[in-house]
Amino acid sequence: MSLTSILAIYFLLWVMSAFLVMPFGIRTHDDEQAETVPGQVTSAPVNFRPRLIAKRATILAAALMFLYYINYVNGWVTVADLDVTRYIL
Repeated sequence: MSLTSILAIYFLLWVMSAFLVMPFGIRTHDDEQAETVPGQVTSAPVNFRPRLIAKRATILAAALMFLYYINYVNGWVTVADLDVTRYIL
């Protein structure tokens, strides 16, 4: 597997991980009993921390990339294992 392939797969895993970890730890104005600006939705986050989200996404993407690469090297799950058409009558 080339370095560019590794980086491309890691980037895709990072973006998916960022969307996965984004809702964890977010507090809304209703939760915090915070004052809202006129026109602001009450469900808007009070404590949005993009650095924490990026850190969590980086750790999760690194773990997923490690598992993907180990599977690629050892061949535990292959494309033939994922072929569901063979189970259709």
